[in-house]
Amino acid sequence: MAATAAFEFRDDAEAPVLALRGDWTVDTIAALEADLRDITERLKPGSVVDVAELGRIDVAGAYLVDRTFRDSAGDKARIAIRGKHDTAMQLLAAARKSAVAPASKPHGEPGLMGFFDRVGRVMGDIGEEIIATVGFFGETLVVLGRVLVNPKRLRWTSIVHIMETAGLNALPIVALLSFFIGMVVAYLGARILGDFGASVFTVELVVFSVLREFGVVITAVLLAGRTNSAFTAEIGAMKMRQEIDAMRVIGIDPMEALVVPRVLAMLIMTPILTFGAMMAGMFGGVMVAWAELGISPAMFFARVSEVVPAQHFWVGMSKAPAFALVLAIIGCRQGLAVGGDVGSLGQRVTSSVVQAIFMVILLDAGFALWFLELDI
Repeated sequence: MAATAAFEFRDDAEAPVLALRGDWTVDTIAALEADLRDITERLKPGSVVDVAELGRIDVAGAYLVDRTFRDSAGDKARIAIRGKHDTAMQLLAAARKSAVAPASKPHGEPGLMGFFDRVGRVMGDIGEEIIATVGFFGETLVVLGRVLVNPKRLRWTSIVHIMETAGLNALPIVALLSFFIGMVVAYLGARILGDFGASVFTVELVVFSVLREFGVVITAVLLAGRTNSAFTAEIGAMKMRQEIDAMRVIGIDPMEALVVPRVLAMLIMTPILTFGAMMAGMFGGVMVAWAELGISPAMFFARVSEVVPAQHFWVGMSKAPAFALVLAIIGCRQGLAVGGDVGSLGQRVTSSVVQAIFMVILLDAGFALWFLELDI
């Protein structure tokens, strides 16, 4: 049975002495920590440790003694030993050797210099993130091309499953939100254009905005929050459980098994969801036009066929594959970048959603300028 750990502090004329008694092991030293802290300030240069009555000692006990001396105002470079013990000297030396000073809190530069320092670090992180994403995009295209050249390597079961979970299951929320967006646009158009006696142009306003912008953008933003985060979480969880490392060990390429099916599923489902969002948004506009302006659905669609060119529909649909590719690339890359802890997973999921939404808005602005220059 372990003897109770105890100590006696003697402030001798020559040098303070810390005499250890009993067994100083991890099971017996817990109650001594507070008392040892109280004598820390009383230790002076030349203090010694008396181990004549010391029983057993392990690394925990040696660490506690060493910390007491390191925190004192005495000689921190060494611990003087009095008496004989089989292992005390070696364990105290090992504890001192492995001691690590506490990390100091980073002190940023004050004032304007500190602001520029933080801005520079942020810009550097953004640059590294862009380079990593572009590199992952190129790697994905290479793997995708290799798989399409050899269709037997396609994992159709995974593709169809992701099409259902990431695409088809998102159709209700995409359609519902687009329906309400169409209603809001039609309601605002009816009220504002009515002040100028141009209420009939509400039809064009709804159709143009839904076909060219709102249908595809709402779809992409919802997929960024719903599907993109799911991609990152799924792959990130596999990374944390070392399943991806196991795949590489048995000869399975994670890019081919995890990334390519998600990219193809998004490329197939995003245009379909965009079409559903367009129809739902127009239906919302029809409801408001019928209730507020007395324009029946037949009149609404007759005017659409007369004055709205088909190019507006194709402008919106042409954006869907680009958005799908960006969403899938960002979601998968962030998932593969997850570390070994839950905090890293949460950070990557957040980054995935934020980057995806940012890129959707940025690409949409680029497409708008491009189509404007092409007069489409």
